[in-house]
Amino acid sequence: MSNPASPPAVGVLDEGPELTFPPGFLWGAATAAYQIEGAATEGGRTPSIWDTFSHTEGRTVAGHTGDVACDHYHRMSDDVRLMAELGLKSYRFSVSWSRVQPGGTGPANPEGLDFYRRLVDELLAHDIVPWLTLYHWDLPQPLEDAGGWPARDTAGRFADYAQLVADALGDRVQYFTTFNEPWCSAFLGYGSGVHAPGRSDRADSVRAGHHLMLGHGLAVQAVRAARPQAQLGITVNLYPVTPSTDSPEDAEAARRIDGLANRFFLDPVLRGAYPADLKADLRQVTDFGHVRDGDLAIISTPLDMVGVNYYSRYVVAAPVGREEPERYWRAPSCWPGSEDVRFVKRGVPVTDMDWEIDAPGLVETLERVHRDYTDLPLYVTENGSAFVDAVIDGRVDDPDRLAYFDAHLRASHAAISAGVPLKGYFAWSLMDNFEWAWGYTKRFGMVYVDYDSQARIPKSSASWYAEVIRRNGLAAQ
Repeated sequence: MSNPASPPAVGVLDEGPELTFPPGFLWGAATAAYQIEGAATEGGRTPSIWDTFSHTEGRTVAGHTGDVACDHYHRMSDDVRLMAELGLKSYRFSVSWSRVQPGGTGPANPEGLDFYRRLVDELLAHDIVPWLTLYHWDLPQPLEDAGGWPARDTAGRFADYAQLVADALGDRVQYFTTFNEPWCSAFLGYGSGVHAPGRSDRADSVRAGHHLMLGHGLAVQAVRAARPQAQLGITVNLYPVTPSTDSPEDAEAARRIDGLANRFFLDPVLRGAYPADLKADLRQVTDFGHVRDGDLAIISTPLDMVGVNYYSRYVVAAPVGREEPERYWRAPSCWPGSEDVRFVKRGVPVTDMDWEIDAPGLVETLERVHRDYTDLPLYVTENGSAFVDAVIDGRVDDPDRLAYFDAHLRASHAAISAGVPLKGYFAWSLMDNFEWAWGYTKRFGMVYVDYDSQARIPKSSASWYAEVIRRNGLAAQ
């Protein structure tokens, strides 16, 4: 199912003293269920919001869907063997809620749970630590029909589902993440509508964000009750937000976007309160009447670790002055109450997603979480890049992605040296996959996937990463 990994890139790791990572550092890679599993109607699985969204005309590039994806459902054993060949110490995967609990309520689907039991058993047989994410954006469609995340009841349904998974897998799975990037679920799913379920309502997006966090807290309580030994956390996508100039107006723009991008989730989860300035920024959107007594105590239920997904930095400017399309871009519905803040293009190198490459921002982000919020262990639960890849003579060389990983691992080491309790790093992604609304047009994988034949070809970045894992470090520059 896989081709032999290409040799490591010459000259990247073969000279100089080591930048050694701490003993036991958890080296991994990550995926998400809808992006790789396929088998959309097999084994008792029912539609999620991403099935509905991707089958709606105009929602995804070229009408691509996750119906087949990487066919991981049928090729799981071979994929785990490939992970072992690459030397992965851990694999972060998500569980499909609608595969485990069709419809989002009621008893578990035994056939769905059996797939994840087999996956966990395969991982353990290859000495790979399973890292389970309960939710990576694929809400069962009947729960969306009943109101989705803007509806409070969905949080309770999520806790019920979390307990089903913990009961079935918690004897062999130590690490549980509740949500992956709740910002995307709330503000892309219910604000801009560019993600499933494709709704555009500012107030609903804020309510969705709150109920996602409420579901998180309830799920932490449910899993901890079922499996007291579990290590529990949440994964948030964080960005350093920098003002374009030193003007007070640009500083104000940065404060507002930082509130929505970062503090909207960090403060309730780790401090038990919404920031006062954020609530003031949102007063034209919501009165926060959806927040009930006791909610924030549930949301801030103590955790064992925090996952950080990092891709880029935001540089922002005040909503004043002449518009310059070459320099500014906006994603207005993603930022309720701050729709007119401008995002600055700095002219620095970007990935195929047009995301600016900014490795120092990872150091800033990790240091901030540790300094301002928590002494808990931190994990980089996603970090990676999309670039255009091509198979040439049976090989896929991806020097840009390799350089991206190298820079961000050096940033991770710098954060550890500065005192951040960073305990692991998960490359995004193990393999090319269904990149949400972009379909199969963007490749993030260390392993190339030929979607016609489903052949897997490790890229040069995969062999390089395998060598990093083997040496538990990098060559100093």
